Amino acid sequence: MADAVDTVTRRARGLDRAFEILDFLRLQRQPLRPNEIAQGIGAPRSSVYELVNLLIRQGVIEYRGDDGRVFLGRKLYFLGAAYAEQFDLMRECEHLLARIAEETRETAQMCQLEGNKYAVVLMNEGSRPFRISTNIGEPVAIPWTASGRLLVDHMSDEQILDFIPAEDFVLPTGKRLDPSDFIRQVREAKKDGYFTFNSIVDSFTHCFAVPVYDAEGICIATLCLVAPKEDGLRNRDAYLRVLIDAAAELSEKLGYRQDRPPVRTTARAATGY
Repeated sequence: MADAVDTVTRRARGLDRAFEILDFLRLQRQPLRPNEIAQGIGAPRSSVYELVNLLIRQGVIEYRGDDGRVFLGRKLYFLGAAYAEQFDLMRECEHLLARIAEETRETAQMCQLEGNKYAVVLMNEGSRPFRISTNIGEPVAIPWTASGRLLVDHMSDEQILDFIPAEDFVLPTGKRLDPSDFIRQVREAKKDGYFTFNSIVDSFTHCFAVPVYDAEGICIATLCLVAPKEDGLRNRDAYLRVLIDAAAELSEKLGYRQDRPPVRTTARAATGY
């Protein structure tokens, strides 16, 4: 019995390590040698080499070039395609983002939590000559984003502080955002039904985020716009209305039936930090 439990435990650790390897390659976005992967994730080289060979045999990762570097394999693409076909949120969001980008000419995004970080999951670039884009799947500190104020709004104050790493409250400027100010903004965003501000990450964009709710009333995603600052502020009410209507449509398809409170689109616009 003890041997069986030990075998299951070892297999579980190996599975965890395999996903750690895949996540590391995803975040690095370039082929790496197994020893570089081992160093990057702080794992023994022997176990990483063993798992890399296993993943190669399964087609989950592939060799790139002739110097032993490996990267994510085509099987992951097929798995992702099957996932997208069955997951209504992704499919519906693709159509909505195209519509939002067409109506506003701005870059439209669908964003979600990735662990205790924020990530852009889908994006549709706007049609204006000056386009704003971002890396899909790149983890970003939650307090740096407009969506972050909505994606944690179902948590208590204590849960939010436990969930977000303390260092993530240090903004790109080096200034520290007081966690109590962040929580206050979370509660205000929940009440308003949206959050907008001048981007913390750069100095020339204005960001809009509106929540998408599931059947339990949990914000599982946000629909967002990223616009040049002047255009975003000038068209703020119109852009918010497009996002709010799209998010309400998507939330209803996901089973959210609660009547929406009136959204005050002329309310304050946060100016960032």
